[in-house]
Amino acid sequence: MASRVLGTALFRSGFIVQDAPKYGAERRGAPIFSTVRAARAAAEDTTIKERGTIHRPDLVVVADDTLLAVPAAGTLHGITTTTVVLVNSRESAATWRHRLNLEATLLILPTTEEARDRAELPHIGAICAGAAACLLGVIEPTALEAAISEELATLGPEVVASNRHNAMAAFDAMTAHRGSVEEGNAVSASDYKPPAWIELPVDDASIAAPDIRAIANSVQVRTGLWRTIRPVIDYDYCKHCWWVCSTLCPDSAIAVNADIPVIDYDHCKGCMICVSVCPPHAIGGIPEYLAQQQEDGEAAAGRADGADTANR
Repeated sequence: MASRVLGTALFRSGFIVQDAPKYGAERRGAPIFSTVRAARAAAEDTTIKERGTIHRPDLVVVADDTLLAVPAAGTLHGITTTTVVLVNSRESAATWRHRLNLEATLLILPTTEEARDRAELPHIGAICAGAAACLLGVIEPTALEAAISEELATLGPEVVASNRHNAMAAFDAMTAHRGSVEEGNAVSASDYKPPAWIELPVDDASIAAPDIRAIANSVQVRTGLWRTIRPVIDYDYCKHCWWVCSTLCPDSAIAVNADIPVIDYDHCKGCMICVSVCPPHAIGGIPEYLAQQQEDGEAAAGRADGADTANR
């Protein structure tokens, strides 16, 4: 609903618009998101030809701050230093900037009071649309109100009035930052870099075949081969609060030796939950291909040292 209202408000403000929702797993609580593209209607033949996922967003609005700790939600995917990130949260902007280590502009949209009746949750879609309309700086309040009335007309005047009230309150709350979102630059095809492919070795059929009936065989399945991002522990910052990372690892891929957590890379799938829950931020993530390059370099250096010792 937020993307539809924002898209209609942009259309009423003279833009060519494209908005689309994308749903994840069909279960209650699964993260979903919507995208909105807008281009100034400079001519009658102005069109938006790109219809894929937005890879370099100019504005990201996070309606639920718990999604920031879920890597699979991809809330911060593709952001740059010029991206504006608006988070609906009770935490401060400084807190989230520290947690996320962001260089992008991060703003907070204060959450509404918790509803006593969970069936009457705050009108979060209207709130996000109203705040985004203000940050874009090209939508007037009248266009926003008209967009809400148009998109929600079938729900009745009371619902329209409630959503309109919440949207305008969010619009007013962001007045100090009105127009802070800048129009992004088109990505040049000459700057394209091909993806970094990772070699995935295939195990023997006795291990990799789908019909494995022997007991206690899960250790033989190297699920770490699925990983694209590798968590790495910086022991200079590790406070040995091992019960946090080892307990919350969904695959039990973090062992503890003398109060020191050790990651089992043969079975770590790279979900990055340990990165998000580590209190001292001692666990970070690096692309798997870089980690493999480092391992290859260390192995080559070890072989060279061994050969030099043998020669001596």
